[in-house]
Amino acid sequence: MIRIDAHQHFWKYNSDKHSWINDQMQVLKKDFLPEDLSPILKANNIDGCIAVQADQSKEETKFLLDLSEIHDFIFGVVGWVDLCAIDVESRLEYYSQFEKLKGWRHIVQDEPDDKFVLRDDFLKGISLLSKFNYTYDILVYPHLLPATLEMVQMFPHQKFVIDHIAKPKIVDGEIEEWKSFMSQLGALDNVWCKISGMVTEADWVHWQQTDFVPYLKVISDAFNSDKVIYGSDWPVCLLAASYKSVMEISNSYIESNSIIDSSKFWGQNAIDFYNLEIEDIV
Repeated sequence: MIRIDAHQHFWKYNSDKHSWINDQMQVLKKDFLPEDLSPILKANNIDGCIAVQADQSKEETKFLLDLSEIHDFIFGVVGWVDLCAIDVESRLEYYSQFEKLKGWRHIVQDEPDDKFVLRDDFLKGISLLSKFNYTYDILVYPHLLPATLEMVQMFPHQKFVIDHIAKPKIVDGEIEEWKSFMSQLGALDNVWCKISGMVTEADWVHWQQTDFVPYLKVISDAFNSDKVIYGSDWPVCLLAASYKSVMEISNSYIESNSIIDSSKFWGQNAIDFYNLEIEDIV
C-alpha cells in the first residue's frame, strides 16, 4: 500500500514573504526543506508527499518545482498562478510542460471579498483548469463555504479538494453551519476533502483526540471513502502537534470506523485526485 502525505509545505523563511507567521508561531520562523521532511516521512512509513504553495508568487511555484526535480519523494506540486490574469490561459499552457505540477491554490481565506471565488475573472481562470488536467485546492474558512459551494457547482467536471476540512473552529466547538455546507459539498462528485490542518484549529496546547471525532464523523459521512485524503500540513502542524501525533489522530479514527477505506485514505485517493503516475512512485 502506497502512503502519501498529500499536504505539506517547504520554505526558506523570510519575514516579509512569510508575514503570516506571527510572534506566537516562533517554531515556524526557520527554513523547512526536503532534507528536513525526508527522515520524518521514512520514520512514519510515508512514501512521498504533495508540496503545496505557501506564498502567492510565480517564484514560489518555481521553487517547489525545482525541489521536486531533485527529490523523488515529492510526488506532485500544487503551485500558485494568478487565475484572475488576462493571460491566464497562456500561463497555464506554459506550466503544462512540468509533469509534477498537478494543480493550483489561491489563499482565498485572506481575500477581503467573501465572494472572491465568484468574481468573473476568477471563474474564467477556474474554467480553464480542466483543459490542462489541473486540480484546484480550496483554502477557505467556514463563512466562505456558501460562495465556495456556488462556485464548485458551476464546474461539475473540475476536480476540487477542500483543504483542512475548511478550518472549522474546533477550539470553540463550532460545527452545525459548517456541517451543513460540508455535507452539501461532499454530495458533489467533483469535490474531495483533505483531513488535514485540524490541530491548528483546536487548542494548540490542550487538544485531545476526542476534540476531532465529531468533525471527522461529519467528513466521513459527507465524503465517501473515495474522496477523503490524508495531509499532515507539516510544518504548520508543529504549532500544536508532532508529525506522528497528527497521523495518529487520523489513524485512531479510521481504525475504529470502517466507513473509511484505509488504503484509499492513505494513498490511493491522493493518486486518483492528483493524477499521479503510479508506476513512477512505486
